[in-house]
Amino acid sequence: MKYGIIVAMQVELDMLLREMTGVGHATLNGTEYHTGRIGDTEVVAMQCGIGKVNAAVGALTLIENFHPDAVINTGIAGGTGGGAGVLDVVIGREVAYHDVWCGPGNAPGQVQGHPERYEGATALFDIRSLCADPNVKIGLIASGDKFVSTPGDLEAVLRVQPEAVAVDMESGAIAQVCHLRNVPFLAIRVVSDTPGVENHLQQYGDFWSLAPKSTFGVLRRLLSA
Repeated sequence: MKYGIIVAMQVELDMLLREMTGVGHATLNGTEYHTGRIGDTEVVAMQCGIGKVNAAVGALTLIENFHPDAVINTGIAGGTGGGAGVLDVVIGREVAYHDVWCGPGNAPGQVQGHPERYEGATALFDIRSLCADPNVKIGLIASGDKFVSTPGDLEAVLRVQPEAVAVDMESGAIAQVCHLRNVPFLAIRVVSDTPGVENHLQQYGDFWSLAPKSTFGVLRRLLSA
């Protein structure tokens, strides 16, 4: 199988590329795509940039040009206080928007004509063994075009998606594109900080120096399984 792997930030891509062998490169729509392998698995990796529009353009370009069997979005997310702490890994059983409202007849967070939540492709992977790891959580990831940094921001997210375990800015858009193109999708996010706590910004700044390479070990384990 071939997997597309999408990250949002350069530091995330650098971590991923260190795991890849036989790396090749192609530039499409002004974005560089990196082909190679992680272990025995064929992958195509790219940095989409921050936010829903960047994520959607990157995902569609990847799908139309490289035809992956599934797409994985990996990177960082904020915790919500719902059980995932800093450096825990959250696997998205479901992904939903926290900043969408399409009017009467639609649920908060639902794009009209789409499901309220996009299901993660957990059946493709050995999730049960991963969840035996106390630092791996599985649940709902809430996505929207806002960096959530204050108690008020977090309360607004949880009013729309009260079951959210983590919050990010890209996975919802990638999930929507994959839904439209019938490509299985899974979000894997490392919790970098907990929005709203007193030392939130310090958590976020310290994360990049504290996180070891093994933080992305869950991705390797998923692909090898």
